Amino acid sequence: MGLIIALIVGGIAGWLASLVMNRDASMGIFWNIVVGCVGSVIGNMVVGPLLGIGGSVQEFSITGLAIAVVGAIILLGIVNLIQRGRMR
Repeated sequence: MGLIIALIVGGIAGWLASLVMNRDASMGIFWNIVVGCVGSVIGNMVVGPLLGIGGSVQEFSITGLAIAVVGAIILLGIVNLIQRGRMR
């Protein structure tokens, strides 16, 4: 059950991050899920220790979703720098 919740929350986090970074038109649902799940890992490694909080996408919580969205935004920012040489 944790995997299904992780995929749903990862998809929501990836979708929200793609809206913030203005990449929604170029990403499908599969890439939203991938970006959200990888963003959750990045968020827990970067944001979690800085703020002293942690969250998991395997059990739904607002904290876990927020950390996943922040991590996905960081990931999309890095991808934008690599692809275009600038942030959007």
